[in-house]
Amino acid sequence: MAGLVAAHPALAQEAVTAAATAADAAATVAAEAAAPVAAAAAPVAEAAPAVPVPDKGDTAWMMVSTVLVMLMIVPGLALFYGGLVRTKNMASVLTQILGVASLAMVMWVIFGYGLSFGGDANQFVSTGKFFLAGVNADSTVATFSDGVVIPEFVFIAFQMTFSAITVALVVGGLVERMKFSALMVFAIVWLTIVYYPIAHMVWYLGGDDAATGLIFGWGALDFAGGTVVHINAGISALVGALILGKRIGYQKELIAPHSLTMTLIGTGLLWVGWFGFNAGSALEANGSAGLALINTFTATAAGVLFWMLTEKLLGHSGSLLGACSGAIAGLVAITPAAGNSGPFGGILLGAIGATAACIFVMKVKPKLGFDDSLDVFGIHGVAGIIGSIGTAFTMLTVLGGPAGDDYALWPQVWIQVKSVAVAIVWSAVGAAIAFYIAKALTGLRVSEEVEREGLDLGEHGERAYNY
Repeated sequence: MAGLVAAHPALAQEAVTAAATAADAAATVAAEAAAPVAAAAAPVAEAAPAVPVPDKGDTAWMMVSTVLVMLMIVPGLALFYGGLVRTKNMASVLTQILGVASLAMVMWVIFGYGLSFGGDANQFVSTGKFFLAGVNADSTVATFSDGVVIPEFVFIAFQMTFSAITVALVVGGLVERMKFSALMVFAIVWLTIVYYPIAHMVWYLGGDDAATGLIFGWGALDFAGGTVVHINAGISALVGALILGKRIGYQKELIAPHSLTMTLIGTGLLWVGWFGFNAGSALEANGSAGLALINTFTATAAGVLFWMLTEKLLGHSGSLLGACSGAIAGLVAITPAAGNSGPFGGILLGAIGATAACIFVMKVKPKLGFDDSLDVFGIHGVAGIIGSIGTAFTMLTVLGGPAGDDYALWPQVWIQVKSVAVAIVWSAVGAAIAFYIAKALTGLRVSEEVEREGLDLGEHGERAYNY
């Protein structure tokens, strides 16, 4: 073939062209064949992780929950407490609730959120985000589900209402004899040294163990505030009642509620608002929120029935006052277990919490002789302790709880007991400090003349009713 090509130049050129075409075709085929191999061998570029975006449904639910907790304070708690005092003190109670709740909200955005959730520091407080520095409309916080977030402003507002209602609850142990100025001084000190640290200890997950809240790090269960809100408020109210002393005429003359109608209205508003309090603590519109929702029905209903039943067994008539008190006791008891219990576990907690609170209020308190005016400790303290410890039991699957196969009951009971003990001691010591500071600055208690006349006129120069 080579000789033939050399002897005929025209054929030689044609042969070269053909050879080149064949070579190009072979190269193309080889390249196409090698392309998948090269692609497989090349390192795959990692896609940038998607930034979580708040779900509008979760955000809307949390905004509604925040407003529902606000409903619990004004007018709910204000009317509940107001109806239980004498007519001459009704306006003072409404003013005290509105005043301390408003103060708590302002303090929260200045430094309360920073001390509770502002950033890693230690096991007792956070530091950072004072005056909400660095927070904007695009800021988010994590929920309990991986990759799910809500706007930080919504979380701040939700937690703000918790601080506001907790300090407002304390008022119930102090009514009809404490100066308004003293209450405001107490609230400033108490929120700073008691509420913010306990909220951090129970609910803050830091970047490491040294920055995670002490009680959270133990693995304590407190879904919506058994320790942070109810034990905290109940113990503080008891300390305040002891430091203030009894009202004039206590256990010597009749001191009856002036309007159980108002108290019932307040009870209803508290119950409705508590759906935001408990179900909102899921931080998402999901099944956990639904579980907390139904538990808030069942535990409360059990509380109403078992308080009235206990009244009857103690030789009294089932009363409207008892029914309202039982509703609150049931709500308090289920709060730490709202997402950690099945509905029947909720009934059990509500029944036990209300029964124990009723016995304490009707039998134990009169013998001890202290004047916790509206039974803040008797209801929130007693039922809160029962609910916080009982949460370990309601986790069990036999009660419809969400515990897995590896759940260890008795170690969890010990964790709950430790957590309750820390909350009691911290609250008692901090409250005593706050009350004595208020006493040093204001005198703490109104004069005997003002107390007899009523705090409406003596403290505020007005009456709740003019007729």
